[in-house]
Amino acid sequence: MLGTNPWICDLRRTPQPSGHVLFFPHAGGAATFFQRFAAPFPQGIDVSAIQYPGRQERRHESFVTTVEGLADQVVRQLLPLDATPLVLFGHSMGAAVAFEVARRLTELGGRAPCRLVVSGRRAPSMRREEFVHRGTDEEILAEIKHLDGTSSEFLRDPDVVQMILPAVRNDYRAIELYRPDPSSAVDIPILCLTGDRDPKVTREEAASWRLHTTAEFREESFSGGHFFLVEHRVAICQSIERFAFPEKEI
Repeated sequence: MLGTNPWICDLRRTPQPSGHVLFFPHAGGAATFFQRFAAPFPQGIDVSAIQYPGRQERRHESFVTTVEGLADQVVRQLLPLDATPLVLFGHSMGAAVAFEVARRLTELGGRAPCRLVVSGRRAPSMRREEFVHRGTDEEILAEIKHLDGTSSEFLRDPDVVQMILPAVRNDYRAIELYRPDPSSAVDIPILCLTGDRDPKVTREEAASWRLHTTAEFREESFSGGHFFLVEHRVAICQSIERFAFPEKEI
């Protein structure tokens, strides 16, 4: 059962699911970020999120230090699961992890996902040199505030800051040192979601995801910055629904 797996946090389960949406968090993020994303989906869709080691109930576990390492670990958790149609949704760093998971599942000939949704992340072929992970604690906190990924109220609590900073620094290191093959691709449809004021993703960087699938590609833009998905939670769930399960009515 997924409920006993520390890697996979169940947000909603149904007795006989017709589909399963699996969310991958951003750098420093946790599975609970997606808690409110379960309700907008219609009944019959399971919703879960990956819980990376080193945070929340897994805070005493060692971090996984690379995107590829995270993907390897997640694939091990997914291979024994049933044949329910699987949709991988990754935001920011999570998009890179989800892409690598999709590649591995397809190559292994195991349980290949039926769809991939990437959010707030440039395509693997679009490289930037970024070094946030090398910064001071204050510089990393400034980056978080700039992206508005964590409530400023929480960031005023020194104990909370000290608790989340190691995970944030580890994840920034993992994604900033991620060097994927620029020609890598999957044979499943990809939906790319972006915020129109996201400083981390340009229109060209988002559109280049089309180079990484040999199947269908779609792109949608929403108003907002890097964490546009918070404001547009319901609309984004509806976009996933239309893309992944077109036969179901919202």
